[in-house]
Amino acid sequence: MKRRGQSALSERLKFANRSNRERPIERVQTWLQLPRGNKVILPSRFNRDQHVRAADGLVEYCIKEYSQEGQVVFDPFAGYGTMLFIAEEMGRLGYGIEYSKEKANYVQGLLKHPGRMLHGDSRKLAEYDLPPIDLCLTSPPYTNASDTENPFVDYRQKGFDYPSYLQEMGSIFSQVAQKMKPSGRLVIEASNLKKNGQVTTLAWDIAREVSKTFHFEGETVICWEEYGYGYNHSYCLVFSKA
Repeated sequence: MKRRGQSALSERLKFANRSNRERPIERVQTWLQLPRGNKVILPSRFNRDQHVRAADGLVEYCIKEYSQEGQVVFDPFAGYGTMLFIAEEMGRLGYGIEYSKEKANYVQGLLKHPGRMLHGDSRKLAEYDLPPIDLCLTSPPYTNASDTENPFVDYRQKGFDYPSYLQEMGSIFSQVAQKMKPSGRLVIEASNLKKNGQVTTLAWDIAREVSKTFHFEGETVICWEEYGYGYNHSYCLVFSKA
């Protein structure tokens, strides 16, 4: 016996299935295999940091994917200037802030436009005179949930904790949003961490905190032959201005 309404329901299901089949599939690159390494070899005084910089290949991919020539690309944790060097090579206007004066001076000495590398504190980002940002691309300083050093002052100060780290991270990117164009994008490379059998869900926690200000579009998994921190992959967390 045919139940009442069954024919109408069947027609609706047929229409829905046909619509889903006809809808174009969104093609999204959700993982990448990239080589580690940097063209710029650091001086011997920076030997301890030779392998903690963002890889050139990742920076090149993100700048090409999320910006255009002549646009402003900004790194609030500029470190040894990888993003700024590659931005210059690719015809972008690269700006950065670095807390360590020694690192900032080193990078300024190599840039065509040294004034775009600022020695300063990203926690006070709103105070700096920056052009409207098209792309913020960065890999922030990492910390385990059990660590007590403050990453935002180049790990030179103890008495810090993980909730404070996430709070500061949220504040910094809230200030980035104020400096960003309405069409701007934010890409953060981050990894979860393993230490002494404990996992810190750093990448996911950063995504959750930054999503309070930006719209989270998704992540791309970056697979490495060797990475560290207990994993052989990291994440590119992609956001747009909400």
